[in-house]
Amino acid sequence: MTGGDYVAVIGMACRVPGTDGLDGFWRALAEGRELLDTVDGVAAGVVRDTDLFDPAFFGYAPSEALLIDPQQRVFLECAWEALEHAGQVPGDDVVIGVFGGSGDSDHLDRLRANHHRFPDASELQFRLASGADFLTSRVAYKLGLTGPAVTVQAACATSLVAIHLATQSVLAGECDVALAGGVTLHGPGGPGEDGIIAPDGHCRPFDINASGTVPSDGAGVVALKRLDDAIADGDPVHAVILGSAVANDGAAKVGFAAPSVPGQVAAVRAAHQVAGIDPESVSFVEAHGTGTPVGDPIEVRALTQAFGPGARCLLGAVKANIGHTDTAAGVLGLIKVALALRAGVVPPTPNFTEPNPELDLANTPFEVTSTPTAWPRGPRPRRAGVHSLGLGGANAHVVLEEPPAAESDPGREFQLVPISARTPAAVTATAKRWVAQVSAEPLADVAWTAQTGRKAFEYRAFAVGASAAEVADALPRAEVAAARERGVVFLFPGQGGQHVGMGAELYRQEPVYSEVIDECAAASVADLGVDLRDVLLGRHPDADGLLATMEIGQPAVFATELALARLWESWCVTPAAVLGHSLGAYAAAAVAGALDWADALALVRERGRILGGLPAGAMLALPLAAADLSLGPDLSLAAVNGPDQCVVAGPVEAVDRLRAEYEAQGVTGNILHISTAAHSHLVQPELARFEKEVAATAPRAPKVPWVSDHSGRMVAEAADPGYWSAHLRGTVNFTDALETVFAMGDNVILEVGPGRTLAALTRRHPGRGDRVVVASMPHPADDVSERRVLLTAVGRIWQAGVTVDWSGLHRGERRLRVPMPTYPFQRVSLRVDRDDPGPVATESDAAVDESADPMECAVRDAFAAVLGMSGIHREANFFELGGDSMLAVRVAAALRRDLGVSLPARAVFRAPTVAALAAVIGADR
Repeated sequence: MTGGDYVAVIGMACRVPGTDGLDGFWRALAEGRELLDTVDGVAAGVVRDTDLFDPAFFGYAPSEALLIDPQQRVFLECAWEALEHAGQVPGDDVVIGVFGGSGDSDHLDRLRANHHRFPDASELQFRLASGADFLTSRVAYKLGLTGPAVTVQAACATSLVAIHLATQSVLAGECDVALAGGVTLHGPGGPGEDGIIAPDGHCRPFDINASGTVPSDGAGVVALKRLDDAIADGDPVHAVILGSAVANDGAAKVGFAAPSVPGQVAAVRAAHQVAGIDPESVSFVEAHGTGTPVGDPIEVRALTQAFGPGARCLLGAVKANIGHTDTAAGVLGLIKVALALRAGVVPPTPNFTEPNPELDLANTPFEVTSTPTAWPRGPRPRRAGVHSLGLGGANAHVVLEEPPAAESDPGREFQLVPISARTPAAVTATAKRWVAQVSAEPLADVAWTAQTGRKAFEYRAFAVGASAAEVADALPRAEVAAARERGVVFLFPGQGGQHVGMGAELYRQEPVYSEVIDECAAASVADLGVDLRDVLLGRHPDADGLLATMEIGQPAVFATELALARLWESWCVTPAAVLGHSLGAYAAAAVAGALDWADALALVRERGRILGGLPAGAMLALPLAAADLSLGPDLSLAAVNGPDQCVVAGPVEAVDRLRAEYEAQGVTGNILHISTAAHSHLVQPELARFEKEVAATAPRAPKVPWVSDHSGRMVAEAADPGYWSAHLRGTVNFTDALETVFAMGDNVILEVGPGRTLAALTRRHPGRGDRVVVASMPHPADDVSERRVLLTAVGRIWQAGVTVDWSGLHRGERRLRVPMPTYPFQRVSLRVDRDDPGPVATESDAAVDESADPMECAVRDAFAAVLGMSGIHREANFFELGGDSMLAVRVAAALRRDLGVSLPARAVFRAPTVAALAAVIGADR
């Protein structure tokens, strides 16, 4: 199959009577169940709870959402669900269109009848909230869609005509993705009766006992994309639209409401021609099939003429299950076919016992089945037609084909599954939904879908695991945290956390990481006489001994940190600032652009030679403040890591003596895993030579803010070789450097290197506040996968609000987006004929300051009345609660009426909180 002129159905959503979503719809179809009900003694298909809606999710004030026709609210929800089912996130980089139509509605009459609930609402607002013209524009506005937004009205053929138009728009390049569908909800009073209602309460398409249709509620939306693009992007493909066509009966029929054979034949033949297929290749037709004594025979005659005598295929109609959903009929028929293709089964037609003799089925290509019929893949692709008629003369036909087979590459061992929602409760509900479905697809594809196929909301959680069972177990227990926009500060540790095998798992699985390690090893092998990879990966027989030396250990740590930093950067996690501790300052300088990486590595090798050639020395960490230390002339204060954390360096004998003295006082110190006395007076003789080496590299001012672990301030003297020699000799002032980092704002602190020493020091620092601190590699003593630790770090920073380029986590793999559960809307009841109290603004704002002055009370009351919610805090923003320009006009009108003030609507924009607007009014009085 070449997909240049074909369109993929990549997402679907529906509301049908008696079921919940796509899976419930298919189960009912497969079991041949009739999903009708009785409303006031009349058979009908009823979609329950259509008064329920989640205003906050779509940015509506409850009062504004209450005005909107429930048809448009349901269509809006289905549009979002179809995009999520397709794994598409609206944004600036994708143009999405929307085509659809809705049924007749008495919502405007109900608004007028209950005008007392909306005393400040105008007739224009009522019309905007209920007019069918605004169905698709409302979706485009609320979801941020910039493609065509076209409302279609073609009676019962509306949604299939919308699909045809959407297909043309996609193929013409007007949009990358198009939503198409329809919705009909009859409202609280049910559908009522008309002349084509079946008196026995059953819709019996093609049956001898067919006596009419049964009206039904329903809604459906599909997401469409060019097939080539969908395949290239790894989107789910549920079916392929090979071609479609629309025609009209014109005057060639007995009456306006009657169907005709020629108009239908024209639509079907045109669709076959566009699809470029032989009708004999079609094995199933989802007919309009209203079950009326006149309509069914005419439809079958038309299909017979269009298909010709050589065709042989099954005939069905979803109206036998759910009744006639009017504008939604065509899209629900198409969704039925797509689900049947997935299952490999043509579902039975309920209520079918014996063919209507007027159909003359024996002399047609068609057969109606009352039992499930296997529809497996075979040597030629399975194809189906979807047929729809609109009362008055519209005819539409769509040719579908089974989707091409798609496979993804095996994923890495551990996967990160992020979930998010607008509220903590919705995150919990999302986790429960995903648990049941996470094992249905390859875990790497589930992770990819969660990462790239869902919008990232404020409240977030995540799970990391090597199996679906592990992720399913972890998701419900995952911590939920609120994200906010943050930068990241990279912390590079010094020597001490190195161990054989560090980075080995990342070297095997992450190409960016391995490339940097390879470059560092190649640049150092002649100087060191050993390949760093052999040491790091444990391939050298004396890897442990070599790594313990300054000469090998220092460049090994630098290479590891540089590789890890480049890996983070390849995921678009770039530092707002960098800070290195001792040896880590060289990785910080390279990442900040003060040194080329090769020059930084050369200086690290020189530094390793200097430290490795010093007299035997040691370093002792003590839980004391620098001012409380008592050091002799043979010892140096090497580092101040915290207000009560210091490191002392010097000859081994002097360090051992100091340690014993403090232990006698009850103070326990720890000898560091470093075989020399760095940052001590023992380094002094080598400083002049080291300055010459630095000068030869031509260091420069950093491009990224670099906090000095020597001065504790921003590095301004990077080009001065004297800075580097002072850094080699002087005390590491890490605690002051952290305070400088903290002063830069609420950044995530990310340790980039082996171990978690700096993360632990940062967490203990009294100035940390509630900043998120994360280590990205395990401690040498940790028996845990490096990739698990790294993915957990990715999850933590994403949860905090840092943007991640998820594609980097799957570099070198082909990933597929797969259908996963959609958003769990947190719905509330919104009925214009029932005086329900509005919802509370937010959980955190629910407590209202009862001592507020009278002016604030008046403003709060106006906000509450217009927005339709209670518990509005004095500092809550009117527009963040769902207000807009039209509602601001109503607020101003209410305050003019209640307070007698001359208040323009623009005042609400300038002072959008209760407190601010009350102050403006008070100042003007």
